[in-house]
Amino acid sequence: MQPRVALATCAALPRLADDEQPLLAALHKRGVVAEPAVWDQRSLDWSIYDLVVVRSTWDYTARRERFLGWAQALPRVLNPAEVVRWNTDKRYLSELPRALATQFIEPAQRWLPPSGEYVIKPAVSAGARDTARYGPGDEDRARAHVDRLLAAGRVAMLQPYVSTVDLRGETALVYLAGEYSHAICKGQMLARDESPTRKLYAEEVIGAREPSSEERTAAEEVLDSLRWPREQLLYARVDLVAGPRGEPQLLELELTEPSLFLSHAAGAAARFAERIAERL
Repeated sequence: MQPRVALATCAALPRLADDEQPLLAALHKRGVVAEPAVWDQRSLDWSIYDLVVVRSTWDYTARRERFLGWAQALPRVLNPAEVVRWNTDKRYLSELPRALATQFIEPAQRWLPPSGEYVIKPAVSAGARDTARYGPGDEDRARAHVDRLLAAGRVAMLQPYVSTVDLRGETALVYLAGEYSHAICKGQMLARDESPTRKLYAEEVIGAREPSSEERTAAEEVLDSLRWPREQLLYARVDLVAGPRGEPQLLELELTEPSLFLSHAAGAAARFAERIAERL
């Protein structure tokens, strides 16, 4: 009997995100029956799958506890439910090396806007939703943004805006089963006069990139600092920006539902399919 794998997605993307489509064919070539499955579809019997791989489940952020309960109840899910729980709250950044300086703001906590430009977003977020860039003179808008998040029972986070992103963008390095696969460049996507997006995710300008040796070293330092051996993680994406002196700094570590940009690197879908097949 052929093994059966669910690629978990959300109702807004019932056939998966476009970038995930090559994975279906790559798994089929390896004798694996793979199909998209909406994570919160109540009528679905998840026990029919030998493995569930979390992919484009990007609508979970307003229902994180329900999402975590779903992951915990699955017979077998990757990345594991304990990883998902840790990684879906960006307060994990306080545990990791090279992390960009981040302030987390909870109800009744006083905070002051920094002197330069900065970014505010929820600690539980995906796709750059509810995320905006501010600077001097934007204090009222920034405080209103934080107040809205806190009133909704969310934790807000504040990070300095790294100006090198305007010229160089971000570097996202993708690892499969602990091994480097490929990297991409994400262009600047936040403007000071823009309100937070209400879409499922903000549009991004993506291109292939060969990471520097310093970026490779930084990404692997982050992965090696985790409580889980990196080879146990089916996938990981390490998002880096260049600091004031060009040093790589960690913006986010994506271990739950990241875009892996499979269509931007030759052989990436095949490599990912092979790692999934090995887990079966």
